[in-house]
Amino acid sequence: MPGGTGPAETLPTDAHRAIEAIWRIESARLVAGLARLVGDIGTAEELAQDALVAALEQWPIRGVPEKPGAWLMATAKHHATDLIRRRKTLARKHEELGRIVERDQRGEDFDTAIEEQFGDDLLGLIFMACHPVLSKGARVALTLRVLGGLTTEEIARGFLVPVPSIAQRIVRAKRTLTEAHVRFEIPDGPERVARLASVLEVIYLIFNEGYAATAGEDWVRPALCEEAIRLGRILAELAPTEPEVHGLVGLMEIHASRLHARVGPSGEPVLLLDQDRTRWDHLLIRRGLAALERAEGLGGGMGPYALQAAIAACHARAATAAETDWPRIVALYDAVAQLASSPVVELNRAVAVGMAFGPAAGLDLVDALVPEPSLKTYYLLPAVRGDLLRKLGRFEEARAEFERAASLTENTRERELLQRRAAECAARGIMEG
Repeated sequence: MPGGTGPAETLPTDAHRAIEAIWRIESARLVAGLARLVGDIGTAEELAQDALVAALEQWPIRGVPEKPGAWLMATAKHHATDLIRRRKTLARKHEELGRIVERDQRGEDFDTAIEEQFGDDLLGLIFMACHPVLSKGARVALTLRVLGGLTTEEIARGFLVPVPSIAQRIVRAKRTLTEAHVRFEIPDGPERVARLASVLEVIYLIFNEGYAATAGEDWVRPALCEEAIRLGRILAELAPTEPEVHGLVGLMEIHASRLHARVGPSGEPVLLLDQDRTRWDHLLIRRGLAALERAEGLGGGMGPYALQAAIAACHARAATAAETDWPRIVALYDAVAQLASSPVVELNRAVAVGMAFGPAAGLDLVDALVPEPSLKTYYLLPAVRGDLLRKLGRFEEARAEFERAASLTENTRERELLQRRAAECAARGIMEG
């Protein structure tokens, strides 16, 4: 909730709980509609906050209105009218708002009016919050704040970052957007494609942090995954003809289907091939496969997200780990590498090659990546290398690689897993040495 203090912390009543629930649902479109009117996210958030304060004051006494979203928007727009009146330089916006308020007072259906603009408003807000002028960290924080409706404390807790750091990141992001004169708009043509890539990247960053936490005591943070999927689904409704949007939604839903099987009873990591597949969420798998099918059906070739969703689908369709179609996964990684080559993609491809054609073939590819500067501190490089060496019976080398990987990860659960694997290799080395 904007301002960082939720009503449940101050007024634990039924009305209060209703306000909190309504805010979760309505805050994004409220800020989006206001940002379209006033032109910047900061002012829109302040106006939304004013409406929230009014609700906190009035609803516990008068009851929750029949159309709470419309009530909040009407109240915020009245505040906007006052604000713009004070700001003489925004006379044109004042007239526009005045017409809207006048129409509302004539009894027109405000919900209908809002819904007519909702899609474009929210899409515009997504493009604004994910503008490339901001750093990735700023885009993530601002997106979760204005679109996810998360408090500063919730975002900080999700990413294990101090609350003041997230607060400063959000403040600087809004200031940067204002100083850069970033407009509230939905770009067209090539700019839209480029900006959409930034939006998808932000959503996938949020998901990945939930799927494999970079630091902390927990390996997964399901709440971040759920938030990313929710944002992805909203985007898919707003941009139904963009295949990569559906590809990303499919990818996230199939991956999220494994969350319950991804950790053991004590929170320890359970790797993909060791998971109990009966614990996978098959509703999410069906949704993910449907999203992938929709991406494929839109034509134009599959993009990197749709291809990764297709890889995830190979795992989802295999009844057992042994039935996984690894040659097809290798072919799909080949296609990803052609579209969006990166050392991480090559490392993932090496894993698939090792599974499809034997660990020696995979190790050759991994060894070629060892000099790559961007992977020098990437813990998965020695982790993958250690796994391939272990399969080849080179236990002492594998032990060293697992220990190096454990020293590089900042996640406690992952470090414990890698240390355990290092110890197993050490024991095997002694037995066979």
